[in-house]
Amino acid sequence: MDFVKKRVYDEPRRGKWTRDMYQRGARMLTGEFSDSYILPAIYRPFVKQCFYYDEFLINTLYKIPAIFPTREHENLVIQVTGTGATKEFSALVSNQLPDLEVISKGQCLPLYWYEKRKTDADNRDDLFSDSTNDDSSEEYVRHDGITDSALQEIQAHYQDHEITKEDIFYYVYGVLHSPEYRQKYGADLRKELPRVPYVEAFWELSKAGRDLAYWHLNYEDIEPFPLTEHSERMALDESEHYKVRKMKWGGSARKPDRSKIEVNDHLTLSGIPEEAHEYVVNGKSALGWILDRYQITKDKDSGIVNDPNEWSDDPRYIVDLIGKVTRVSMETVRIVRSLPSL
Repeated sequence: MDFVKKRVYDEPRRGKWTRDMYQRGARMLTGEFSDSYILPAIYRPFVKQCFYYDEFLINTLYKIPAIFPTREHENLVIQVTGTGATKEFSALVSNQLPDLEVISKGQCLPLYWYEKRKTDADNRDDLFSDSTNDDSSEEYVRHDGITDSALQEIQAHYQDHEITKEDIFYYVYGVLHSPEYRQKYGADLRKELPRVPYVEAFWELSKAGRDLAYWHLNYEDIEPFPLTEHSERMALDESEHYKVRKMKWGGSARKPDRSKIEVNDHLTLSGIPEEAHEYVVNGKSALGWILDRYQITKDKDSGIVNDPNEWSDDPRYIVDLIGKVTRVSMETVRIVRSLPSL
């Protein structure tokens, strides 16, 4: 490997060489670029970026290939705060590949997991593992993340055989959003993955979890919350009018007005309800993540410019996203406030 290191032209603009890459170089392995490896991924809460999903270039994939083996394989995962995180406990559902830090040191609890047919199934026996749903026409075998034994145990506890594995999945999501749960088990959640108690109001929590998942998964497709647009001038080009460089709250740095967002030097959005800021995920409000990530940045080492305006061909994408995330925040707060006592 040292032989390879001495002969590699390590140019930051072309990528970063990792230990795995040096090992592949020592074995004279090569890879080829393919558009098919490019797919959208969740980088931070309600922030998507393009991801190049090629095992050859990725340092460590861990269990991700068992959760999202290809872009064609559908799944739902609840990502929760992992051990060693410095932020308060959070949970966020996703149907796309999530970054490790979407939720700090994130651990994924999948609805399904996949394996290639030529490999032996792992012998797991916990809540999120093992039950098989086999389809011989596929290259991969799909397994249920919740075991048959767990389903039977939960059905027996509630004396209700109508409960499905999907109902349990959403029940878990509902419980994990309970302020009472987070307060009661806060000390444990800092040290270990969450344990989910039996709560009498199973169906109420399952429905709440399903409703939360609807808003959190479909945030790009919903109707935006009606915010008022104040424009000092209309740029000749629509894309320039809505272009963001670095957004900020209204008011001043010392006294920010969080009912307003200054999109750029000539466009301001107002009318954001204070309740919208109550929805905090991974240590920051959902709207705070939009302001934090949707700005033009330049990497100091590579010189590569990250321009969020290039994500969509719709000039209004970011402005509308603010309205949509405002609505998601309002709906999340409404649902969380209505959760039953544990």
